[in-house]
Amino acid sequence: MLFTSSKNPNPKPFLTITHIFFTLLLALFGSRTQGHSSTSELDDSLVYIWPLPSEISFGKDTLIVDPDLSLAVGGEGGKSEIIRAAFDRYRGIIFKHSHGVSRFKLRGGSVYDIRKLTVIVNSDSEELQLGADESYSLLVARNDGRSIVGEATIEANTVYGALRGLETFSQLCAFDYGTKTVQVYKAPWYIRDKPRFGYRGLLLDTSRHYLPIDVIKQVIESMSYAKLNVLHWHIIDEQSFPLEVPTYPNLWKGAYTKWERYTVEDAYEIVNFAKMRGINVMAEIDIPGHAESWGAGYPDLWPSPSCREPLDVTKNFTFDVVSGILTDMRKIFPFELFHLGGDEVNTDCWSSTPHVKQWLQDHKMTAKDAYQYFVLRAQEIAVSKNWTPVNWEETFNTFAANLNPRTVVHNWLGPGVCPKAVAKGFRCIFSNQGVWYLDHLDVPWEGLYNAEPLEGINNASEQELVLGGEVCMWGETADTSNVQQTIWPRAAAAAERLWSKRETISMGNTTLTALPRLHYFRCLLTRRGVQAAPVTNKYGRSPPTGPGSCYEQ
Repeated sequence: MLFTSSKNPNPKPFLTITHIFFTLLLALFGSRTQGHSSTSELDDSLVYIWPLPSEISFGKDTLIVDPDLSLAVGGEGGKSEIIRAAFDRYRGIIFKHSHGVSRFKLRGGSVYDIRKLTVIVNSDSEELQLGADESYSLLVARNDGRSIVGEATIEANTVYGALRGLETFSQLCAFDYGTKTVQVYKAPWYIRDKPRFGYRGLLLDTSRHYLPIDVIKQVIESMSYAKLNVLHWHIIDEQSFPLEVPTYPNLWKGAYTKWERYTVEDAYEIVNFAKMRGINVMAEIDIPGHAESWGAGYPDLWPSPSCREPLDVTKNFTFDVVSGILTDMRKIFPFELFHLGGDEVNTDCWSSTPHVKQWLQDHKMTAKDAYQYFVLRAQEIAVSKNWTPVNWEETFNTFAANLNPRTVVHNWLGPGVCPKAVAKGFRCIFSNQGVWYLDHLDVPWEGLYNAEPLEGINNASEQELVLGGEVCMWGETADTSNVQQTIWPRAAAAAERLWSKRETISMGNTTLTALPRLHYFRCLLTRRGVQAAPVTNKYGRSPPTGPGSCYEQ
């Protein structure tokens, strides 16, 4: 092993030779803001890494990367298959243009400044849960034979921090069409980085429109480019129930067709694909209100043929089905958070359905009381299966005092909810629909970029209760034909808000400090095969209005 550390479940960050060397270099060079740029068209004062890292130092050199770049590993977790697979993926991205070109010898026969990428991972744990350590350090420098550390080195406490470092390294590498080589400009680079929030999510809705497995994987892959780390999979809603549930096999009769379904194996594949990219998958069943499709397979779940949602609160069978679904899903989704929905529950037809009306009278409940009863009973089931329940904010707004204290409140209706939730000791996820709903096509990139999850929360201990935030890709008007254009690049604006230091990205005029960098990142996405829409279009996912450069649209 190149460098090793003691086996420690909570290692101190970067207390190795690399860290010491890195610290000395930061002190020597500081955070430089000038240097040679790869093209004259780019603003040379900006750093074209998205999202912006926590600490950066750079120089003026240009280094050439060997197309036969090799991987060296160290530390307790360096031999992880997650690292090897990620290196292979990123090498394919970085050297997309380099295969089969002639290799010119420069500098006395030694063309390449970077022949090896060293990845050091201090922990061998691959557990991926909320709050996993994603910090890393990255050094990219010419090895002149005298340095302790040279070429390119990533060090992280976990494999997931190493993944974030690999993404940053890949963004430093640019293909030069004149020399037909991959180059790193503004070297040497010294970066220390960590996320501001532990939860940085994207909701994907596969009920309103079915999305094939490969499309979901493409979305997950693109999430990793922006360092998002939670896919909130809104699998089921009133329109369709596409997921196989072995305990209740008729449930997926609620799918649109027999071809628009996800098997248990499909779901496993998505979860494992996401884990290899450091992304958790949080599943959701939105109950009791968004569940009409459940009754296609089990009509007894409907209060009556004319009252198909909310689900029948009076029957134990309803909660048996909920429990069965959660039992089966627990075998697939290891993430500690599970979303139980609870929004937009219209209880009018409960009150007008005779047997439900009688049940309410017998239990001395109003329809509002029954809504609370249903949500709390579903929470009990989730907690019994070692899940932390997440609920949309209506549950908090309606009966906060009775919610399970472990509940994570998911904001969506507007601003001001997270401050109220954390003041009562609940954790919160920020998704204000006015700024972070991607199906709201009239919200421009700066609307997403300037939204602040901690707005109105000044107490430090309460700020800690905000897990982070999530942009939501609701699927009423999005399917395979346009889902990526609707997500990107606007989701990247929120991704930087969730990763980067608030004080750094909130300074100055974002049109000058962020927009050119977002243009650059959007073009990076398109080069990687992601169908990202222009940044400055009038409506999200609209095509270009005329000819022009990717870097100016």
